Amino acid sequence: MLDSKKVRLGIAPIGWTNDDLPDLGAENTFEQCVSEMALAGFCGSEIGNKYPKDTAVLKHKLDVRGMQICNAWFSTHFTKGTGIGDEAKTMEEFASHCDRLAALGAKVVGVSEQGNSIQGTNLPILGDAKPVFTEEQWKAVTSGCNKLAKIAAEKGITLTYHHHMGTGVQTAEEIHRFMAETDANSVFLLFDSGHLSFADIDPLPVLEKYVSRVRHVHLKDLRKSVHARVAPEKMSFLDAVRAGVFTVPGDGDVNFEPIFDILASANYEGWVVVEAEQDPAKANPFEYAKKARAYIAEKTGL
Repeated sequence: MLDSKKVRLGIAPIGWTNDDLPDLGAENTFEQCVSEMALAGFCGSEIGNKYPKDTAVLKHKLDVRGMQICNAWFSTHFTKGTGIGDEAKTMEEFASHCDRLAALGAKVVGVSEQGNSIQGTNLPILGDAKPVFTEEQWKAVTSGCNKLAKIAAEKGITLTYHHHMGTGVQTAEEIHRFMAETDANSVFLLFDSGHLSFADIDPLPVLEKYVSRVRHVHLKDLRKSVHARVAPEKMSFLDAVRAGVFTVPGDGDVNFEPIFDILASANYEGWVVVEAEQDPAKANPFEYAKKARAYIAEKTGL
């Protein structure tokens, strides 16, 4: 069981409105989204594109629902195509991003290198187009994240890195290299069960190896029946999302009980966040949020 005094439960808005596929959930409003999150039994949220930009307005809307922001995605651009990106611009944008998170009471930021990502393209996600960092790019990404971690720490924020499909930190070997070449005292891991499973990686050894450096958790389930179609049908990442490759914990084929056991044994402290991008017209987000909440309560005691 997870310690309810140390672990808090959040949910991402991506089940209501999808930032990468704006037509998915275009009809769902911000207030509907956060109201249904609270009604389903969650107390935290990550930030979506429909959330108010005014920090005071957003905080008020969340406060009256007993909700708070726990994290927000940040795209770095230390790589660009086959070259090196603009580090100075990334640093400046990151500092502003962390200022907003701090004002909202968040303690974590989720970073992912997007300079040469294919996750938002039409390229087959399981084909041979996945970016592979050059030695120069590896240095740019790891040294850049070390620098960002210092900026974040000055603002009371912990940097976590989000390994992700379609990026240069997707495979187990790439995760190992990233973790080895970044500062273990300031750069941490955002563990995502769904992205590991999509990449045909057993999530358990990764979590066991790095649990002491995990500071944020995404609980994302995978439907193997849909995943089996991705390669032969040459689906892009977004095609796979539309087809329903992801779902909430307890509705797919990821075995979450040993994941919860590892977190509990390590006395994990922080947020666990349900993140399951689906088509809300096919998977009603409130109903699936309730399903996830009941499953997590049963398996973790939260």
